[in-house]
Amino acid sequence: MQGSLRQATNMKGKPHLEVVRSGLERMGRRSENGESFRQRPEVFRKKEAAETDTNVGIGDMRVSDDPGVNIITYALGSCIGVAVYDPVAKVGGLLHIQLPSSAVDPSKAKKRPLMFADTGIPMLFKACYKLGARKGRMIVKIAGGSQLMDARGVFNIGKRNYAALRKIFWRNNVLIDAEDVGGTVNRTLRLSIATGEVSLRVSGHEFKAL
Repeated sequence: MQGSLRQATNMKGKPHLEVVRSGLERMGRRSENGESFRQRPEVFRKKEAAETDTNVGIGDMRVSDDPGVNIITYALGSCIGVAVYDPVAKVGGLLHIQLPSSAVDPSKAKKRPLMFADTGIPMLFKACYKLGARKGRMIVKIAGGSQLMDARGVFNIGKRNYAALRKIFWRNNVLIDAEDVGGTVNRTLRLSIATGEVSLRVSGHEFKAL
């Protein structure tokens, strides 16, 4: 169901997210439908590696329980970055949503559901549940929703993204712990899986804790 963040045990209808593993297993394993694990790297499991930055593009997400991973997304103008973290399971994820509602383009939403708030946010939470996170422990922080390319507010995409996101969270009893939204600036959002720290960089400034 679109917009639902419930932690159900029924796996039917849940988005199919493969697990990326390290070494030779990562190269050779395949999912039940025959896809290579390398083709869908939304979820990162624990591995022995040096700390790395993993980039999230527009309309994309990453979820991990690997303490060596920092998840980062750039160019948050009217788009909104949603960072979630379970401090007990040490599982976190970052989503970069572009538009508020999948109803505006059902065909595109079917191919790229992470672009939209109403389909992307449930996928983010469910991917975290898959790695052991629990809804009641999740810390949620968001940034973006500016009018960088729309100073006169003709389209108000940033405000519409924010309104859609708030509505989804309200319906699911999810609180936003911190946010930095609006204005006419670009933002970068980064999540540390090791500590859960979410840091924000506004154009022209250094990173700071959100």
